[in-house]
Amino acid sequence: MARTPKKSSVPPEPAKQRVAPINPPTAPSKELHVFPNPSPERDYVIQFQIPEFTCHCPLTGQPDFAHFTIDMVADQLCVELKSLKMYMWSYRNEGAFHEKVTNTILDDIVKATQPRFIRITAKWYVRGGIYTNVVVEHRQKGWKPLPKVEAEKEDARG
Repeated sequence: MARTPKKSSVPPEPAKQRVAPINPPTAPSKELHVFPNPSPERDYVIQFQIPEFTCHCPLTGQPDFAHFTIDMVADQLCVELKSLKMYMWSYRNEGAFHEKVTNTILDDIVKATQPRFIRITAKWYVRGGIYTNVVVEHRQKGWKPLPKVEAEKEDARG
């Protein structure tokens, strides 16, 4: 026969609520941090994939979602990843047209890093049956990419 536990006459302690830290470990910010390019003597592409960008439609207040791809050839400065994450997060509660927010992000990264080249591709998820893609670019005056290096293909026939 199963025994039933005795009821305690001591009331249970109330659940403790977590105290919010004075300075949250992460918070949205429009500040982009930079660091010195470790290889400024060569062109190389830094690619950032941001699949969860969110802002709001300035007309309806409905959420907009986009996948951002940032391709960048740094000059003397690179953008620091956590600050980029916090920067992108800062748009979450802002109203912005797709074209405006994509161009503003490009302008802010250019201002912070002065890259040789940057291209931002924003692929906005469907709204009203329409997908929107916005592609914006910036090049330093006089900068041209080096020709693409291709490996020779061997003939498999011998």
